[in-house]
Amino acid sequence: MKRIATTLLVAGLMATPMLALPPPAAAAVSVGISIGIAPPPMPVYAQPIAPGPGYLWTPGYWAWDPGYGDYYWVPGTWVMPPQIGLLWTPGWWGWSAGYYRWNPGYWGPRVGFYGGINYGYGYFGTGYVGGYWRGRDFYYNRAVNNVNVTNIRNVYVNKTVINNVHVNRVSYNGGRGGLTAQPSASQRRFANERRWSPTSMQAQQRDRAMRDPAQRAKANQGRPAVFATQRAGRFDNPHAVRTQGAPRNRMVAAPERARATTAAPNRQRGMAEAPRDRRQPMRAEQPRPQRTAPARDQARPDANAMPRQREPNTRTPRNEGPRGRPAQMREAPRQERGGNDRHEKKPNGGH
Repeated sequence: MKRIATTLLVAGLMATPMLALPPPAAAAVSVGISIGIAPPPMPVYAQPIAPGPGYLWTPGYWAWDPGYGDYYWVPGTWVMPPQIGLLWTPGWWGWSAGYYRWNPGYWGPRVGFYGGINYGYGYFGTGYVGGYWRGRDFYYNRAVNNVNVTNIRNVYVNKTVINNVHVNRVSYNGGRGGLTAQPSASQRRFANERRWSPTSMQAQQRDRAMRDPAQRAKANQGRPAVFATQRAGRFDNPHAVRTQGAPRNRMVAAPERARATTAAPNRQRGMAEAPRDRRQPMRAEQPRPQRTAPARDQARPDANAMPRQREPNTRTPRNEGPRGRPAQMREAPRQERGGNDRHEKKPNGGH
């Protein structure tokens, strides 16, 4: 009887619906969610420089966080594809049955339909004109990509792809004010090809943005703190493109370097002036009157240092006058010079 009861208990647990379990972490993104509020306009931002050959650009997008009930910006970033030869099709918001629904992006051999949204940097609404694969190498179009030719040699320039680009900031297809683009026949065929899910680095970029309050639309009014990153998940990297005034902005590093370079001359001057201050009672006071005024003008009022140094040589021999007179002349210079009587000891020894 116990064995039968145990079997029935296990069978009952297996038949219990799984709705009572907490949803997985992936449920926190926009997939399968219907929103009644249109996503904010696409922000305008610069593309960070490519970190190296083989990296492909994945544009930024607005995602939905059901926990806060708000859109948040996932910065664009450079990532390595799952395998050589694949291209990225961005996700997009579309209007369906009275709601905005998210169509997730994916990797594939060709770029499919992404709502006609102008994501920039080669994704101008249809296809991708930022580069192509040739064998195992990816060739970058420098007309739309920020690459450094010193470490990326597979480059070309084709400016004709941007001549007829319709510039707009609409971030969704359909609905009120949305785009009206429809997939072509070839794009419909592409949708039936094999797809690869976003990489773990792309998921890390999305999760980092979702945890950052400065990326939410209600907090930043459509201007997120971080627009784009050079590498996924590295929002604090110096190459990250941040909005003006955001913490740890890339532009903050320039004033810090400027302070370091301007402080160095001040320290050098302080090191040079310190010995002068220590020697000032003995040597520094004598040359300064010569630079500011002629020596003869200073000697007229009160017979300063230069006349006193010449006095022992111009005096009359001590045996020609009374003994008290040389003693009085020796006392006066000691009081005015403040103890510098090195030159007065010789007359005492010779008298």
